[in-house]
Amino acid sequence: MLTSIVVSIVKACTRFAVPTVLIALVLAIASGFYAARNFAINTDINTLISPDLDWRKRDNQFGAAFDRDRTILAVIEAPTPELTSTASAGLAKKLAGDSKNFESIQPLGSGEFFEKNGLLFLPADEVGKLTSQFTSAAPLIEIMAGDPSIRGLTGALETGLAGIKRGQVRLDSTERPFNLIAQTVETALNKGSATFSWRELTSDKPLTDSDKRAFIEFKPILDFNALEPGKAATDAIRQAATDLNFADEYGARVRLTGPVPIANEEFATVQDGAIVNGVGTVLVVLLILWMALHSSKIIFAVFVNLFIGLAITTAAGLIMVGSLNLLSIAFAVLFVGLGVDFGIQYSVRYRSERFKNDDLAQALATAAERSAVPLSLAAMATAAGFLCFLPTDYKGISELGKIAGAGMLIAFLTSITVLPALLKMLNPPGEKEPVGYAFLAPLDVFLEKHRIIIIVGTLALVVAGLPLLYFLKFDFNPINLRNSEVESIATFLDLRKDPNTGANAVNVMTNSEADARKIEARLEKLPEVLRVMSLDSFVPEDQPAKLKLIAQGAKVLLPVLNPDSVDAAPSDEENVASLQGSVEALRKVAGDGKGPGAVASRRLADALSKLAESNEAMRNKVQAIFVTPLKVTLDQLRNSMQAQPVSLKTLPADLVAGWKTKGGLIRVEALPRGDPNDNETLRNFANAVLAAEPNAIGGPVSILKSGETIVRAFIYAGIGALVVISLLLWLALRHITDVLNTMVPLLVAGAVTLEVCVLIGLPLNFANIVALPLLLGVGVAFKIYYVTAWRSGRTNLLQTSLTRAIFFSALTTATAFGSLWLSSHPGTASMGKLLAISFVITLAAVLLFQPALMGKPRDVGE
Repeated sequence: MLTSIVVSIVKACTRFAVPTVLIALVLAIASGFYAARNFAINTDINTLISPDLDWRKRDNQFGAAFDRDRTILAVIEAPTPELTSTASAGLAKKLAGDSKNFESIQPLGSGEFFEKNGLLFLPADEVGKLTSQFTSAAPLIEIMAGDPSIRGLTGALETGLAGIKRGQVRLDSTERPFNLIAQTVETALNKGSATFSWRELTSDKPLTDSDKRAFIEFKPILDFNALEPGKAATDAIRQAATDLNFADEYGARVRLTGPVPIANEEFATVQDGAIVNGVGTVLVVLLILWMALHSSKIIFAVFVNLFIGLAITTAAGLIMVGSLNLLSIAFAVLFVGLGVDFGIQYSVRYRSERFKNDDLAQALATAAERSAVPLSLAAMATAAGFLCFLPTDYKGISELGKIAGAGMLIAFLTSITVLPALLKMLNPPGEKEPVGYAFLAPLDVFLEKHRIIIIVGTLALVVAGLPLLYFLKFDFNPINLRNSEVESIATFLDLRKDPNTGANAVNVMTNSEADARKIEARLEKLPEVLRVMSLDSFVPEDQPAKLKLIAQGAKVLLPVLNPDSVDAAPSDEENVASLQGSVEALRKVAGDGKGPGAVASRRLADALSKLAESNEAMRNKVQAIFVTPLKVTLDQLRNSMQAQPVSLKTLPADLVAGWKTKGGLIRVEALPRGDPNDNETLRNFANAVLAAEPNAIGGPVSILKSGETIVRAFIYAGIGALVVISLLLWLALRHITDVLNTMVPLLVAGAVTLEVCVLIGLPLNFANIVALPLLLGVGVAFKIYYVTAWRSGRTNLLQTSLTRAIFFSALTTATAFGSLWLSSHPGTASMGKLLAISFVITLAAVLLFQPALMGKPRDVGE
């Protein structure tokens, strides 16, 4: 009945070829117009998992409450903390009034609150140690605050040298500061520019990257009608940095990361090279089709049929899912790779029949009769493989399955309607020779003669390789599917190296402050946790003692930080004289000493002497190098002396909003201990936190849960595809041996594919794991062609036109999938790589293993 239905359709479409093609073209044009008007892609990987899962509900609740998924994080970096602070403040100030692109702008870890109360967050003994130094530092600060120039700086230097002479300071203790100052002057003299940090000078530890980094969090206004909704906001930030002359003025750069820039650049990465790769794929597919069909008219018909089906599938897909995601967008490549199979199978069969009978209409009808069952079974099996994704919680692949499954049915329908009609209209010339591979006759004989050895040997090798599967890895971290070279991801990976940035934070939500403190206490006991924070963390401990120490320090510092008058700027001659005086004082203090302090003193004297001998422009430049950060440091000192008691009620509103919603929802944040780039570390951290707080969410917990959800989805989809396809084959073939002849080579190909993944070090991930269930649906199509031919009594299958069709069909499919391998998007590339590898292995199983497995044809009536 199936054969008669397909033959009737082909005869009707070839009889009314022109109307059939016209109707198809109208549908394709209308579909293309709809797709162009309604095309949308969602680059947010968070939407790839079903929102109905419990952990996803908590994730979405957290995102909605604290609005963490709609942010841009600007990372400002400069050579010194002072330059970073100045550049960051300038950027925030410039964009503060931009209500067109931003809802809010918030410096993180800086601003008035932290500038005034920063000392309260230090341990009490550190505050005491710091404020105890104010008395000895006050004379130097007074000189520099009252005369911020070379003259004032050298005056402070000579005051310090006087302390060395009186024995109040050891000469060797000046080694580090003297060398830092000397190095700065030397660099300026040699290179024309340099940077200097007073914070580094006064610190007893080297500055880290985090010391020279500032953050500003932007809440942008997104344009969801654009393919990159946050592009206007990110462009505004970069333009502001350019207008402020970040590079030349501060030696600074601004890098953007966070959900919005990552989404923008994710789409750009997917798009990058897509046209070139697409054109290249089309050209290669054309070459393969030429090798398979040897007729420009048949190739034209196959291509027109393919793109008519693709246009209709695209429109149908957008109607079904609304917007494509980063996985479902691959349906186009899957359609080209798989949909062309039906066209090749039918066209090669047509060529074979045309050689036997030069009557065009008869050849088209006979080709339909001979290919009806295998084509129908292949289409249904392939569609079933895709549609088995539908019930899973992996929404991204579920949508891909929905679109691709419908696409396979559309491709089959166009292949038995539009393609025969096009061939009838184009009327390709008849075939002059048989369509097949006569040269493979020796291989046919070999496979038949040694079939037992081939079957046993193949199965033995596959079974021997099964222990390799123990080492098969699943990379559950979706960040590894991103392009690490784009700014947003590179910045995120850079920040992740510092556990204090919170890049791998896990959160627990509660409505009670008391519960929040209990959660903190439980999480702090976990060895896998480095630090726990909540809103309480911004209320410093031991405030009375610290405030008393700060008040004592303020009595000493504030008068010298706020002199009654500031000296008039010195002339260049005065600066030269002060430099020469300091050179003399330094040499006198150093004398003939051999200690590190004496050596550093002479080095500094030499540097200052050269500066005195240089020109006025150079001296002014060096003066700015030291004085500009000095003013920033003095301002910070003034602010730090204004600390006030801090309580939950006095915390800034924008700070509170990041930790507690207006509805009273509080978040507690935990950070992992150990290497933040190690998947095992993150896995252990997530499991430990979940054991203590089952409702934890975000960061590694979300990643871990996503991995579990996706692996489970593919197991269910794989089992479902196996069951559905086996049932489909049983209903069609009605013979258990025939079903096994179809399925065993497929399972062999699947096992070998996984073993090859281990051997070449290719881990499974959220993207490429799609190849495995697809292997069942798509691979079974090739097997069906051989089994149905074998059932009809055909022998020497490798020599037939069927092998030609299968070979070139598989080659076309592998090429289409292989084009994904060239993508600059790592996730897409890994998917293309595994798909291409799996299909090459599947082809080998079809051509070399299956004929040996089937043996000689038996009587169909048995």
